[in-house]
Amino acid sequence: MKNQFYPLTFIPIMKERIWGGTKLADYLHKSIPYAQTGESWELSTIPGDVSVVNAGHWKGTSLQTLLDQYPVAILGSSVHAKYGTQFPLLFKYLDAREDLSIQVHPNDELAAARHNSFGKTEMWYVMQADPDSRLLVGFNQNTSADAYVRALKDKNILSLLDAFPVQQGEVFFLETGTVHAIGAGCLIAEIQQTSDITYRLYDFDRVDAQGNTRELHLDLALDAINYNKVEAKKSYNILANESTNMVNCPYFTTNHIRLDGQMTHNKNGESFTVYMCTEGVFSLEVEGLTYDFELGSTVLVPAVLNHFTLHGSATLLEIQIK
Repeated sequence: MKNQFYPLTFIPIMKERIWGGTKLADYLHKSIPYAQTGESWELSTIPGDVSVVNAGHWKGTSLQTLLDQYPVAILGSSVHAKYGTQFPLLFKYLDAREDLSIQVHPNDELAAARHNSFGKTEMWYVMQADPDSRLLVGFNQNTSADAYVRALKDKNILSLLDAFPVQQGEVFFLETGTVHAIGAGCLIAEIQQTSDITYRLYDFDRVDAQGNTRELHLDLALDAINYNKVEAKKSYNILANESTNMVNCPYFTTNHIRLDGQMTHNKNGESFTVYMCTEGVFSLEVEGLTYDFELGSTVLVPAVLNHFTLHGSATLLEIQIK
């Protein structure tokens, strides 16, 4: 059966956003349908936005169809045991031409009770950042729900938040409950739980082309927020041709690879592997065949392909579930 599987890439699902721009085309050479393209959903099984294979003998087949037919081969034995035929992660590239709204995501328990959904733990890898760009992540000191509500009423919420000037290569891990916003000028690779549940707290009083403001979710957010200061910025090592850990949590493990030449991998078949190419180009050799990928590629390696070799000069994010 192994011979019918191969590294899978998918047709990007582009999202128009009020804060989006053109960097997904300018930097990642993706075809964007909107002047304000904010997100490229690379790998998704969100209802209504299920990824479709874009090459090979499964071209045109949805990811969910493949998961229903070959759950263990694609997901891996451990992931299948935990999630069944659900794909538990969502992968995106985001272009913030303007600041995103200040927002928060609920944990698994709240999301299940209110929305029949997973929560939304996520991480950001900064692929490019304009001068003076920033990320807002968490409170700058331990605070309270009362102080947060007062700041919202006074339109002074920014005074409570931790602002981080950012540059390429920096990593932030956002547990559920962390108030946050991606700032203008950032191009981000995002890895998150399969969830599209966001509580919007403040949107800088923006209006759309029709003069409408976007919905806020102030009451829902009150018991979803972690009011304590968090340490979201992560440090990691950069070593040639080695997987070095960036983020390790119950929902995903992300490693950094500075590929310069080749690396051979022997996986255990318990989890799929995803590679996001944030710089350069690379190829993946498996079962005697070679597959080529470029900057901005997101590649799903089915768990059944447990022995393969990477070649090239590239920076890769390597994601599994452990």
